Amino acid sequence: MRVINFNAGPAGLPLPALERAREELLDFQGSGMSIMEHSHRGKEYEAVHNEAISLLTELLAIPPTHQVLFLQGGASQQFAQVPMNYLTPEASADYLMTGVWSEKALDEARYYGKPRIAATAINKEKRYTRVPAQAELQLDPAATYVHMTSNNTIYGTQWHTFPEVGRVPLVADMSSDLLWKPIDVSRFAFIYAGAQKNVGPSGIVLIVVDKEFMARGRQDIPKIFRYTTYAENNSLYNTPPTFAIYLCRNVLAWIKDVGGLKQIEQWNREKGDLLYGAIDRHADFYRAPVEKGSRSYMNVVFQLPTEALNDTFVSEAKKAGMVGLKGHRSTGGIRVSLYNAVTVDNVKALVSFMDQFVQKHG
Repeated sequence: MRVINFNAGPAGLPLPALERAREELLDFQGSGMSIMEHSHRGKEYEAVHNEAISLLTELLAIPPTHQVLFLQGGASQQFAQVPMNYLTPEASADYLMTGVWSEKALDEARYYGKPRIAATAINKEKRYTRVPAQAELQLDPAATYVHMTSNNTIYGTQWHTFPEVGRVPLVADMSSDLLWKPIDVSRFAFIYAGAQKNVGPSGIVLIVVDKEFMARGRQDIPKIFRYTTYAENNSLYNTPPTFAIYLCRNVLAWIKDVGGLKQIEQWNREKGDLLYGAIDRHADFYRAPVEKGSRSYMNVVFQLPTEALNDTFVSEAKKAGMVGLKGHRSTGGIRVSLYNAVTVDNVKALVSFMDQFVQKHG
């Protein structure tokens, strides 16, 4: 029996995407072998590869000005690879600080140029409980780019209105909320996302990049780190993680089959409203630290009255078939990740458990 999986990532995958993989695992489309065994230069894999790109392009309504790339190394590698491509020792870039991952991105950029903090939402307790308001942004119009993290898995905050940055290219780490709803891709010069939240398994990074911005990348770095190298080779410059891309294809096809991102957004908002509703009903017991205007629909964090109760909550939830609820080691408490594969019924089951837990331990 499958558990209800609230893990923050690698996260649960939609059951139809997994069932499709199971059916094709040993014999892909009558070829006599698994897709994992096919050459990345062969027509069987190439068809899957191109379908994944086509599906992502369709679902996000990616304009012809932008191109989809598949890379390895995780989003953490992109913290370094973006400034490696676009910064020089005298160039600056603006970073909007909203959590651990934006801090890590800033640290990597310091190896290549002069990044600056253009806004921060950290409070006196050294925690992030909101995203910066537009009026708080102190942007440099001469910056090479502005970097943001759209959703913050550890602190449970999310940008619900993307920042206005003028004519400076906007770069976004969307690892934990890409495909949670439709977005206007044209507003971004560069989007990157580790797949292991909403798109597929770990081991692959999706990139959507403006072609003009991509062309500005440095040519004095190794080819393997240039985005243009992958663009010119349809992300097949070297052997990609073919099975990870195959599974991404399965997930993207599932999203299309269920009604696209409008349906996905409707479910995600319903899930978030159900869970935050339960937290707010029992506000003296479930304490949510995030300001309501910045609450994430992907990662919901809260604390119980004591650490012992936090542990009991996680333990009793696991006995009830729900896993992945322990908060990040740096913040403690409870974290519920509501990625696309989590169903509305899964959240209803959690909310029912939460109501009963209050009655038992409150």
